[in-house]
Amino acid sequence: MSRYTITVTSDHRSDPNAVIGYDPPLRTLFLQAFPDESGDDLALWLGTGDCEYETLDALHAAARSRGFDFMPLPNDVARLLAEDLAKGADRQPQDGPLAAFLRHLQSK
Repeated sequence: MSRYTITVTSDHRSDPNAVIGYDPPLRTLFLQAFPDESGDDLALWLGTGDCEYETLDALHAAARSRGFDFMPLPNDVARLLAEDLAKGADRQPQDGPLAAFLRHLQSK
């Protein structure tokens, strides 16, 4: 799993320690930002489902629809994410009991 630190903004606040990355087993990009004081709960956590965000544009649109933004990305992060996506493009879906259980949870 890749993880890169970026800045996510929302209204009049920003999170300079937000995380964007690619999760190969889920075959999705993800975005995490604005943790609470305990660090356990996030105001923004996208990309927890199988193939949920297969492009940066889809992830960006989902973040914006929730009132958050993270563009433009630093050039090095954008390049690394593109490489991560290319590596994961041919990855087969996970199979087995755990994958079936996760699909079951996502269908609810």
